Amino acid sequence: MKHLFTVLACLLLATGTYAQKLTKTKHTMKLNAGIITNKLAASKTFYTEVLGFGVTFENEFYLLMHTPDKSTEISFLLPEHPSQQPLFQKPFQGQGMYLTIEVEDVDSLYATIKKKGIPVKIEIRNEPWGDRHFAIEDPNGVGIDIVHYQTPEK
Repeated sequence: MKHLFTVLACLLLATGTYAQKLTKTKHTMKLNAGIITNKLAASKTFYTEVLGFGVTFENEFYLLMHTPDKSTEISFLLPEHPSQQPLFQKPFQGQGMYLTIEVEDVDSLYATIKKKGIPVKIEIRNEPWGDRHFAIEDPNGVGIDIVHYQTPEK
């Protein structure tokens, strides 16, 4: 009987360890949004000068950029490039996509963007669900919602 409890304990421990590995594996994904566009230079200028992104990698047909804290990346790819498979050939048409960038001080970034003369598509505002945000648009027509999440006021 003692042997049976030892075997059961080992099985439970092994199962728990396996479950932990599965759980950890699920959470190791990293999203990198990509836009297929002819506007690589304009995208680079916009994301570096307006939002403070850095360049991670760049060549004649591909641009990989990172947020100022290097936690997230976005890429840009020339359409119809012979190095790419058909799935990654067609250019983005400028509709039906948005990005959300979460920031600590949305008011300061809003003021900076206004000073730079960047057109604001949605003026800064508080939403009933707790967001304080504003929106701009990148050279590709992608809406960018710049937000600070807050607890809704009651």
